[in-house]
Amino acid sequence: MTDAMRTAPCWDQHKPSERLRGRKILVTGAASGIGRRTAEVFALEGASLALFDRSAAALQQVAETTGGSAYGVDVTDEAATMKAAERAAAAMGGIDGIVNAAGIVVSGPVGEVDAATYQRVLNVNLLGPYIVVRACLNWLQAAPFATIVNIASGQGLLPNAPNMTAYAASKGGVVTLTRALAAELAPTIRVNSVCPGIVDTPMTAGLPLSVAPYALKRVASPLEIAQVILFLTGNESAFMTGAAIAVDGGRTFH
Repeated sequence: MTDAMRTAPCWDQHKPSERLRGRKILVTGAASGIGRRTAEVFALEGASLALFDRSAAALQQVAETTGGSAYGVDVTDEAATMKAAERAAAAMGGIDGIVNAAGIVVSGPVGEVDAATYQRVLNVNLLGPYIVVRACLNWLQAAPFATIVNIASGQGLLPNAPNMTAYAASKGGVVTLTRALAAELAPTIRVNSVCPGIVDTPMTAGLPLSVAPYALKRVASPLEIAQVILFLTGNESAFMTGAAIAVDGGRTFH
């Protein structure tokens, strides 16, 4: 990724206003990338945080900077996720929000991505959010204004890039899962998804990337995605559920 592709706008900073004061939110994939930046923003906004990630050492660093509680857990492991959710709810006095940011990407042609790899992508990106929602459901249903934000992808809206079949399929599933959950859990729990384009994170570091399909001709910073997640978690989006918000620099229309 070139320096020009990484050019971030001058407003790429967060000014807190304590919009999440009193909220109790679980963030998965919190050790790096979008999940980490979201945790940092939510901490500035006053939320209590439970942080899930397989990378326990990196996660502990995020916990120290955000004041959150770290739980080294693989979200594809249902039993472990259930236990971690119980501990998180006990520590925070409940759970009233989820940000499902844990995810992986595999790039390769269909002839080279075998079934086991394809299944692993589906397990992390699509099954994982479902397991986390189930693990937290009792606490979410007891909360007056609970929210779930799932991180999908622009590839889930417009899967037109080569060698991204497994990833696009998983993220398209996240968009549909979000809508199905929104219909089932309304009116007490709002469920929305964010669909980023290229974001400057460790997950995209090794991918062959081009900004040619993007109207804004650059990649996003993790903060730019975190700001939209904040909006969907806060009261400003109180009349939104089932939405798939493209935060992709104009890729899906360009």
